[in-house]
Amino acid sequence: MGRAKPQPSEGSITAGSDFLHLDVAEAPSGGRAAWLAERLRAAIADGRIAVGARLPASRVLATDLGVSRGVVTEAYQRLGEEGRVAGHGRAGTVVVAAPPLPPARPVPAAVPVPATLFPPDPGSDIFDAVRTAPARIDLTPGVPDLAAFPRADWLRAERAVLRRLAASDFGYGDPCGAPALRAAVATWLARNRGIAVEPAEVIVTAGVSQALGLLAQALRRDGVDRIAVEEPGSLGVRQHLNNWGMATPPVTVDAAGLRVDELIATGARAVMLTPAHQFPTGVVLDGERRRRLIAWARDGGLIVEDDYDAEHRYDRPPVPALRGLLPEHVGYAGSVSKLLAPALRVGWLLVPARHRDAVVAAKRNADLGTSVLPQLVLAELMTSGALERQLRLLRRRHVRRRDAMVAAIGRHLPGATVHGASAGLHLLVTLDGDVPDTALAAAALERGVKVQPLSWHCQRASRPGLVLGYAANTATDIEEGIATIAAALRRPRTS
Repeated sequence: MGRAKPQPSEGSITAGSDFLHLDVAEAPSGGRAAWLAERLRAAIADGRIAVGARLPASRVLATDLGVSRGVVTEAYQRLGEEGRVAGHGRAGTVVVAAPPLPPARPVPAAVPVPATLFPPDPGSDIFDAVRTAPARIDLTPGVPDLAAFPRADWLRAERAVLRRLAASDFGYGDPCGAPALRAAVATWLARNRGIAVEPAEVIVTAGVSQALGLLAQALRRDGVDRIAVEEPGSLGVRQHLNNWGMATPPVTVDAAGLRVDELIATGARAVMLTPAHQFPTGVVLDGERRRRLIAWARDGGLIVEDDYDAEHRYDRPPVPALRGLLPEHVGYAGSVSKLLAPALRVGWLLVPARHRDAVVAAKRNADLGTSVLPQLVLAELMTSGALERQLRLLRRRHVRRRDAMVAAIGRHLPGATVHGASAGLHLLVTLDGDVPDTALAAAALERGVKVQPLSWHCQRASRPGLVLGYAANTATDIEEGIATIAAALRRPRTS
């Protein structure tokens, strides 16, 4: 007796070698998961895959494409984190939302860039101006992979928090932060940064910027009006301290980190530094310098430790935080801006006991406390293990993008020197020749690629260079971006 051929159920997608006419040969080396996620995202956006449709099983699609199952699993996971697909058990992975159609990518063309956008001595509004400047490819440092924000985990955590909240929890809280987040941060720091701290010592802030402002206000009350900073070192941090009335004498950073002898010579009573992954050079403060710095602090100095990019390490073991070694002489600041997203504006500050009351008073006067609901959701992510899973995912993705940028620099900028590749979200590239790096940054932006010149982060004359972020870009965009910079280097400004 004949048997009818079964038909695919409504809403399903039949897998096969013709699925979306995918050709894995188009995928960049080391970027297959990102390539596949982008192809699926585009197909969902333009209706080739409808909302409610079931994607092919990861094993089936991997076999059809000739890739490992992990490639397909990661692509599906990316779409899940964006809230585009959801796993429905035996029903498979189902499309639950369509992204908006992306705007058509413009044909690369020279766009005039105002000379004021890359001045040799930028003002405090420079980052706002550059941030809003249009670009096809944004290689700005300090930006994580925003597309990887764990939307599904965040939504689950938010629902769990809202189910537990009482009406009274929506009132004003402790200006130092929600107890749940302070406890979660204390545990996170102990596990990941070797810092033993009580939850009551944690002050929740609106990111590291506010933490530094609060500490600067407390120090000024004690008669401190100078905080030494790294050279080169973050322009944004320097500007922020200047805005709070702090002078910022520069102290050289070399291959071993901050020059403690120069710090002593400045006469400053406080120093701001990024010892785990120095911005922008990527240098780690070595053991001898740490010992000398600790001796300086014990003699009456204060170390302000920005634990910048400390969790994002790839080719080296973790570097212990200075706060864990010398709690009464170190003010420690951290945030989730590089782990999740800068838009959350959630960070934390630990201060020596002698400064705590003044810092808490400054926080209370600033805003009565950071928004409580995001604090509680973040605490849920930390305690559930979701944040650690996110960090592991980001490390795998970032190292591939780091490798793609290093390889692209080797191909297109063979005379350049790469610094700080073992950790972080950016590379520092120094260049031979006499082309001002501000002119090079302007020429790159004319061609649609956004970068930061090294000279912005220096108070003294420096070798020309660029600070290039890779975390938020695909391997394909990184390749195109570096090739565009190379073209701009050959002809820095258009006529």
